Amino acid sequence: MILNKELAIQTHDLHKDFGEVYAVRGVDLAIKPGEVFSLLGPNGAGKSTTISMISGLLKPTQGQATILGHSVTRNPQAAKALIGVVPQEIALYGDLSARENLLFWGKMYGLRGNALKQRVDEILTMIGLSDRQKGRVEKFSGGMKRRLNIGIALLHKPQIVIMDEPTVGIDPQSRRQILDSVMELNRQGMTVLYTTHYMEEAQELSEHIAIMDHGQIIASGTHAELVRIVGELDRIELTLNAEAERVLEAWQQVPGVKNIAAENGQLHLLVDDSNTVLPLLFESAAQASVRITSVEIQEPNLETVFLHLTGRALRD
Repeated sequence: MILNKELAIQTHDLHKDFGEVYAVRGVDLAIKPGEVFSLLGPNGAGKSTTISMISGLLKPTQGQATILGHSVTRNPQAAKALIGVVPQEIALYGDLSARENLLFWGKMYGLRGNALKQRVDEILTMIGLSDRQKGRVEKFSGGMKRRLNIGIALLHKPQIVIMDEPTVGIDPQSRRQILDSVMELNRQGMTVLYTTHYMEEAQELSEHIAIMDHGQIIASGTHAELVRIVGELDRIELTLNAEAERVLEAWQQVPGVKNIAAENGQLHLLVDDSNTVLPLLFESAAQASVRITSVEIQEPNLETVFLHLTGRALRD
């Protein structure tokens, strides 16, 4: 590994083997200071394991990770001092108030006295919980807990924040608030490593995106660079009035069809030319006594890239 001390986060040939499960296989990342970098992939892709190694929570089976030049394994204290971690699981004390949680975790970070009280006030304002600071966390909504979780990670003013699926299981309004807070942190100069299985979040937030599947990075680049992987292919989404299995085999033989994936009653297809392929799909469906009930032709996006590279939809 050629160490680049100017990179916020760098990994080389990162592996994690849990015995029967090989969760991460040779992940290389290079994240610049001041950018939002998204690690995008379905559940079980290895995203959480990867960031657990980067943040020092798990020891790699093989490979290296550095935070602003500090090795996570050889100099963990220096590396950890530079990062704040927002775990996927809520890490809060339900019987304490929002303020009491922040005070407790602030002391764990080494903050004391007026400096701690002032920072807690700043965080409560930042996450929009000043008016609920005395409320017991066990009574909070999922979105409020998520925001408080983020606030805790920011208490010690880290240079880098690592967020693991911070919008899972919350309402749309809270999700919007979290995405806005990520962009605001970035405007203030913070580096953000953000994991998600929501394509829309990665597209909105990130300068660079790495797509992960089965423990490996299968593609990486800007949104435009990734979409260019699929070239001129069209993406078609269809629904049927019958089980997809009745047409899947026949459609795979239709000239111009490159990939098909079935998900939640929908079929996702990548084709050379939708104008040429669609009539053939309708004809094939009719022969199988299946009716196509809806058709949508979409511009290529990250879902298209994932389908092209893996043969399945991103959320399979």
